[in-house]
Amino acid sequence: MGSFRRDFITKPIYSLARRVMPAMSDTEREALEAGDVWWDADLFTGDPDWSHLLAFAPAKLTEGEQAFLNGPVDELCAMLDEWKINWEWRDLPPEVWDFIKAKKFFGMIIPKSYGGLGFSPYAHSEVVRKISSRSLTAAVTVMVPNSLGPGELLMRFGTREQQERWLPRLADGRDIPCFGLTSPEAGSDAASMIDKGVICKGTFEGREVLGLRLNWHKRYITLGPVATLLGLAFKAYDPDRLVGSETDLGITVALIPTDLPGVEIGRRHLPAMQVFQNGPNWGRNVFIPMDYIIGGQERLGQGWKMLMTALAAGRGISLPSLSAAGAAYAARTTGAYARIREQFNVPIGKFEGIEEPLARIAGTAYLLDAARRLTCTALNEGRHPAVISGIMKLHATERMRIAIDDAMDIHGGKAVIDGPQNYMGNLYRSVPVGITVEGANILTRNLIVFGQGAVRAHPYLLDEMNALGESDRDRGLDAFDKTFWEHARHTVITLFRAWGRSWSGGRLVKVGVAGKATGFYRQLSRQCSAFALCADMALLTLGGALKRKEMLSARFGDILSELYLLSAALKRWHDEGHQEADFVLLEWCMQNGCRTIELRLAEILANLPNRFVAYMLKFLIQPLGPRALGPSDRVTHQCAQLVQEPSAARDRLTPDLSHVDDDRGVARLEKAFLLVAGVEDIVKKMHAAHTRDRETALKNGVITADEAERLAAADEAVARVIEVDDFAPEAISPIHSKPADVRKLRQEVAEKRAAG
Repeated sequence: MGSFRRDFITKPIYSLARRVMPAMSDTEREALEAGDVWWDADLFTGDPDWSHLLAFAPAKLTEGEQAFLNGPVDELCAMLDEWKINWEWRDLPPEVWDFIKAKKFFGMIIPKSYGGLGFSPYAHSEVVRKISSRSLTAAVTVMVPNSLGPGELLMRFGTREQQERWLPRLADGRDIPCFGLTSPEAGSDAASMIDKGVICKGTFEGREVLGLRLNWHKRYITLGPVATLLGLAFKAYDPDRLVGSETDLGITVALIPTDLPGVEIGRRHLPAMQVFQNGPNWGRNVFIPMDYIIGGQERLGQGWKMLMTALAAGRGISLPSLSAAGAAYAARTTGAYARIREQFNVPIGKFEGIEEPLARIAGTAYLLDAARRLTCTALNEGRHPAVISGIMKLHATERMRIAIDDAMDIHGGKAVIDGPQNYMGNLYRSVPVGITVEGANILTRNLIVFGQGAVRAHPYLLDEMNALGESDRDRGLDAFDKTFWEHARHTVITLFRAWGRSWSGGRLVKVGVAGKATGFYRQLSRQCSAFALCADMALLTLGGALKRKEMLSARFGDILSELYLLSAALKRWHDEGHQEADFVLLEWCMQNGCRTIELRLAEILANLPNRFVAYMLKFLIQPLGPRALGPSDRVTHQCAQLVQEPSAARDRLTPDLSHVDDDRGVARLEKAFLLVAGVEDIVKKMHAAHTRDRETALKNGVITADEAERLAAADEAVARVIEVDDFAPEAISPIHSKPADVRKLRQEVAEKRAAG
């Protein structure tokens, strides 16, 4: 039977599939092979085992890591003045640079055996998160050497000699690293770079050796202007076949000390008015020996896979940590501001028009930190989840953008007028940077999340592709025959599972003891089945053409991302002990996420080219169309109120942010918030007595003298928060630095007006 099926049924399918399967470039294949899969693979089955998710041990800090957060990190935060850093110094001050090096912030991920701190990915994330709530410039400065760069690459791929030479210097700050990937010709399409290294013989340190002569132009390189050790990506060529028979060897990465002859460090970029060190650099006929290639000569041409593997970890930590901190920071500050700021004699947070964006901020903060923690769990286990890291970078930065926009809207003029008292403006300006770096979000959404996820996380697709690409046709046919029919069986089971779950509203899903969240597990299982079925049908009917249907791919990616993020929210609710006060935040996340999933499914069904399959899928999974409406008014109201009152729930939502009592923006806000909350009962007594005037209430005996003093202190604190900065004209513009210049300018303007 097996032979008959193989030869008469499978073989024609196999031959057809080999002909229509699009060719895969080396960079595509290496990107697909980089990293590994984790919970995303469970989601792709269409029937995730929730007990498996809940069994993952939550990421935790060691005593040493916690001590570092409470010690050096808090000390660093106290040294930072973001206004002066951005608008006066345009850099971190020298004492901060020295402190960062002395306390080994650049060596967090480097093992203790090489002089580093040997921190876990979760500790790395927590450090970045806390610093970014105080200063984005400092956070970026600290996170880049611990993310994609020479340190990470040396640890994974470096030779023992390279590790012993460079890692101690990176750990203690003797060397400052950067990594050069982006060039004018190659942004997201790294394969198009023209930076090259030609293998040849040359003189290095007085002796003739085999090496590479490099020429490059890189830009947008963070820490580039101050770096002493440059990690460089380039294309290696061997025209004289000095190391083998191939001449075009592919992307390679090497270590370049920036004091080598021919290296030119350019001036500084100014990315969206952010002053972390960033700029271009060039190499002109720079010669390096072969042992400067990371991993040595045997790693020639393996650079893209090395980069993608390292990125699978780093991309899941740095920007997601910064984004989660930004959302939590927005929730804490905006909730406090909405509580103390009154209009029409009512706190603005009581208006439903404010409650909606305020709830969105709170729900986003809960969701992003849940996803950050879950991703760190995978990284702590030694996983390198490539698809999940892409999801995290994309959605953490995008959702932070929404949260910060909402925060700006609620703050109004307070967040618009710049100055030392503005605690929101610089975060707002920084958002496009996170959106753009480490893979532009447009590319990640349209091509990467589902494009890579469908191949890596799908239970059968990668094996089928490998069978189709097998050079031995008989061996490939055998492998394809086995995998294809397992895939077909899986699809049939998924079809009936999705149909039953959709038509029953998820009631047929068996879920363990989950308390109030049981319904959410059922709904997410229902959506997983629908997603898996639609993905299989799209792959079946479109095949390789799905790669070119970017809008369809983006919608599938949105669903996969939502499934992961909502899984993280459920995991957080479980790990934190089913906190009753936090349940409304989980409700907001689930209601909002299910609406997104159902809308994306409806959009897929409306645009799937094969209309017969589209109508069949609609009948099976959405016969009545999308039904989820998003967060209810009750949930929205409760989420908004949660961040406007001092409580353990509010503290759990916004934990471990930097708190520096410097009598500036955030410190003033926190003080006023507590004072206003503390006099709420006094205000209620005055309202009951139909008076708003403090002196009248005191005179009439409505309040006591002590209560009047507390009200006055609260009013004064609120006034200090609401005030905004102003500047002398000469402090803003050099044109106004001298009275004579002002008179001259005014005269010139008057003459131009007179001349018509």
